[in-house]
Amino acid sequence: MEMFNSEEMPTLDVLVAYGIEIGLTLLGAFFVLFIGLWLAGFVERRLDNVLGKSEKIDKTVANFIASLGKYAVLVFTGITLLGQFGVETTSLVAVLGAAGLAIGLALQGTLSNLAAGVMLLIFRPFRIGQFVEVGGQSGTVKGISLFMTKLDTGDNVRITIPNNSVWGSAIRNFNYHETRRLDQAYGISYDDNIDKALDIIKAVLAADERCHKDPEPLVAVKGLGDSSVDIVVRVWCNASDYWALNWHLLKTIKEQFDANDISIPYPCRTIYKGDE
Repeated sequence: MEMFNSEEMPTLDVLVAYGIEIGLTLLGAFFVLFIGLWLAGFVERRLDNVLGKSEKIDKTVANFIASLGKYAVLVFTGITLLGQFGVETTSLVAVLGAAGLAIGLALQGTLSNLAAGVMLLIFRPFRIGQFVEVGGQSGTVKGISLFMTKLDTGDNVRITIPNNSVWGSAIRNFNYHETRRLDQAYGISYDDNIDKALDIIKAVLAADERCHKDPEPLVAVKGLGDSSVDIVVRVWCNASDYWALNWHLLKTIKEQFDANDISIPYPCRTIYKGDE
């Protein structure tokens, strides 16, 4: 609005015209603000409902994307409002873009963790409660956020890992499948009966219900070591039974070997002394 000097006092018609112009501007701004706020809420609710119904998208990611949609509409609304009052929005957008670039460079590490967190929540290589090995650490997953992943070790130590380190490394999920293969190795003396040792191990496996019959357990001679005949044992079981079965088989097979005179030899080395 132009200022009037004392020599050019506005007439009533001019004042009315300016009043109408200002009123229309304020009315238009109010209308834009009302529509912008309504549209922002509608976009947020719509995205949250649509993404929340997908089983492949985590609820946290759905909320995050819905919030991004809401704030994008609010930013556009703010720029439109400034345009209503005569502000040059082109230069403002350029300034906001430069500021966004500067902030992005300053927060590069944080933004990379955010991007990695979104990828983890979308692709779900592991879930809360599963035992995993990520970023050189292993433990039970206790939390997955947009910036970090929390693990609890077997001795109840909390490990917090930035998501960038998790997504950027190999992920081993020990509970992804319902079943796992348990591998063990035993060594018997060269003087022992190999077939007898194999039958003992097979009997122990058959007596334990945790050992799956399909696929059939494998018990075979793996190789001839320096001081023992090496036997390999491969048996499938439920992932939840893995460690309990492993410890039980080690103890039971050793006891059955002792009861049937099958020896597990100590490593030995024969040294020949040359003639003096």
